[in-house]
Amino acid sequence: MKRVHVVVRGDVQGVFFRDTVHRSAEKRGVAGWVRNNSDGTVEAVFEGSADDVDALLALSREGPRAASVEQVDVEDEEPEGLEGFEVR
Repeated sequence: MKRVHVVVRGDVQGVFFRDTVHRSAEKRGVAGWVRNNSDGTVEAVFEGSADDVDALLALSREGPRAASVEQVDVEDEEPEGLEGFEVR
C-alpha cells in the first residue's frame, strides 16, 4: 500500500480536475479524496497499490485537457486504510 498527499498548482479549478481524478480513482480502486482550495490549488490524498497511486500522480501532473498544471507537490504519508474516494 502507498499513500500520498498532493497539492496541484496552476489553472486547475473549473476544468473538471476533481471529477477526472475522482473517476480515475474509482476505476483503479484507489481510496482518498480531492478538493479545491481557496488559494486556487487542488489538493488530494491517494491511497492504494503503488502502481495505481503512481497512475493518479501521473494524471495529476497532466490534468484534464482544459487544465494547465504548473507544479505538483507530493508528500508520502503512512497508509491509513481508507475506503472509497470522495470529492470534498
